[in-house]
Amino acid sequence: MNDIELQPVLLGDTIKLRPLKDGDFEALYSIASDPKIWELHPDNERYKREIFKQRYFKSALVSGGALVVEQKSDGEIIGCSRYYEWRPGSKEISIGYTFIKRSHWGLGANREIKQLMLNHIFLWANLAWFHVGEINMRSRRAVEKLGAKLSHAKQRELEGAPYTQLYYKLADKDFLD
Repeated sequence: MNDIELQPVLLGDTIKLRPLKDGDFEALYSIASDPKIWELHPDNERYKREIFKQRYFKSALVSGGALVVEQKSDGEIIGCSRYYEWRPGSKEISIGYTFIKRSHWGLGANREIKQLMLNHIFLWANLAWFHVGEINMRSRRAVEKLGAKLSHAKQRELEGAPYTQLYYKLADKDFLD
């Protein structure tokens, strides 16, 4: 098992993850156009069509690790997530860029997404990283519930605006599946 698979099809109890396609833009943007989704995110203008297209969707397509989240019951697209920054030498990878439709918040969809992604990627990796804006308490709580531990903080900048990014890490042996 030497070739890492960053865009698998993963099936959970209620969701399916599959590789992102160019044709998914409109369905994803219909979700991403909700400003509430981005209000705690450093890039809080992603609800704007051109910003979402340029700063999220295009990079997701070329990343080689983006996954669309669908409901298993009817195939409705409800979000997106991504593997990125694979470091084969140290067997570390980052997981993030996750957003889901607000109607699915608090219902376990995010946990199911991350469980599927972690179970899959821990076939190759020993450590997963999550990068979270310091003020994004929703995302911070979500990664902490998985068992991720705060490692360090770093000052970053987006479009000239400074923010603090927190780095959480989760070892395969500590994953609370």
